[in-house]
Amino acid sequence: MKYGVNKQVLLITAGLVWIIAGANILRIGLLTGFDTTENWMFKVGEAIVIFLLFFILVFKKLYYKHTRRIEMKKKEKHCPFAFFDAKGWIVMFFMITLGVVTRKFHLLPDKFISVFYTGLSVALMLTGALFIRYWYRVRKNR
Repeated sequence: MKYGVNKQVLLITAGLVWIIAGANILRIGLLTGFDTTENWMFKVGEAIVIFLLFFILVFKKLYYKHTRRIEMKKKEKHCPFAFFDAKGWIVMFFMITLGVVTRKFHLLPDKFISVFYTGLSVALMLTGALFIRYWYRVRKNR
């Protein structure tokens, strides 16, 4: 590929994409209804449960899967979007579409969306931080 990137750029790109996606979802979650002061401790507790479920059961496994896949790449230059495989891009497209449709047509109450998005966003941003931490460690050892 003429304008390809190396593995280190793929790791940084993955980290930044996950962090940016998480920050955007956090913004939506906070604007949707997390700003009320009633039952804020209960909302924080629910968001922590959502965070733990997504981070431990989904995103941590994806982090390991994509990090191994990126490290196994042989060629020097790769498509800048190759930090996900085809299945990963399809899942991301589906999740974004589902989120937009859910909010657009008010399929779930704002209180649920605010708590769910807040927990989900922290899990996404932590996963992005793991990609960047991995890049930093690998970069130091090369």
